[in-house]
Amino acid sequence: MRVPVRGNDHEVAPEHSMDPRPKQPDTRAAPQGVIDNAVYVDGVRVASPPSLGEAVALLRSRPGSLAWIGLYRPAETEINRVAEEFGLHELAVEDAIVAHQRPKADRYGDTLFLVLRAAQYLDSPEKVEFGELHVFVGPDFVLTVRHSEAPDLSKVRRRMETDPGLLRQGPQAVLYAILDAVVDGYAPVVAGLQKDIDEIEVQVFGGDPAAPRRIYALSREVIEFQRATRPLLDMLSGLIAGSPKYGVDEELQRYLRDVADHAITVVERVDNFRQMLQDILIVNSTLVSQAQNEEMKNVTQASYAQSEEVKKISSWAAILFAPTLVGTIYGMNFTHMPELGWVFGYPFAVALMGAVCGTLYLIFKRRDWL
Repeated sequence: MRVPVRGNDHEVAPEHSMDPRPKQPDTRAAPQGVIDNAVYVDGVRVASPPSLGEAVALLRSRPGSLAWIGLYRPAETEINRVAEEFGLHELAVEDAIVAHQRPKADRYGDTLFLVLRAAQYLDSPEKVEFGELHVFVGPDFVLTVRHSEAPDLSKVRRRMETDPGLLRQGPQAVLYAILDAVVDGYAPVVAGLQKDIDEIEVQVFGGDPAAPRRIYALSREVIEFQRATRPLLDMLSGLIAGSPKYGVDEELQRYLRDVADHAITVVERVDNFRQMLQDILIVNSTLVSQAQNEEMKNVTQASYAQSEEVKKISSWAAILFAPTLVGTIYGMNFTHMPELGWVFGYPFAVALMGAVCGTLYLIFKRRDWL
């Protein structure tokens, strides 16, 4: 059976077409398919079949056994083959093929399908990298489909294999361990984001012009982190509420509630991060405005001081212009000119110059130009 995929072969899935950002080139290795195939009986690994068909045959021949199959970046044909072996619903398989799904939990008959978004903090580039994990949980099997490096399910498998008592409780115990690993993986991300926010606060109050760009980039990561974590709350609540119906052990229910508590803590911290970034952005805008106002104030003060100097220069120029005007008139040396032969002509001209200069000085002084 080949599971149909919505649209023609060249149509882009809605999950991808709704993202306006250009798709980054895929530098991953070729699809690796099944990376671990194990059958457990009474919490102990009894076989590692080389093929899916053998795993299914062994599973059917051993009542009470559990098959745990891990796929890593599988090809579409491989997912279709697994779907045929375990009778998975075509809609769930389509989601696993297309990927780029939001976190959710859907039940198709006796098979539970979950989409989880793992996250890891990368120290060097100081960014959060998100991964996608699809989990099919049936009555006697668990199928995991990873589309990214995170989470490392090999650690989860080793943990379960060292605790047969927990693994003996079946697929629900494996699901709990996977959920626990994903939620625990959020803790380093929360710590990394907190460190980045602390550094941004130092940048903002230090007047670093690169702070707004970093705030914007970190805000996008926090929003993406919210999208990965917030749906977990309803998902875990639903799993806990439905546990009695599906015969989940009471102790395992307590473990699930513990995972839910951790998830709530993470979601609350992430919500606080988003509010903190909004507050930091407002503070940064306020500080930038204050700096601009201070700069404008300095420019205004400089302009005022310059204006005062211009007034002084203009005042002295006007004062000096008066005697120059009188001296220019009496220095024209015409033959017939009034007062040219007058005995008191010279003292009169000097007195006139002094009187005009004194008058102008008093006027400018009274108007604070001097």
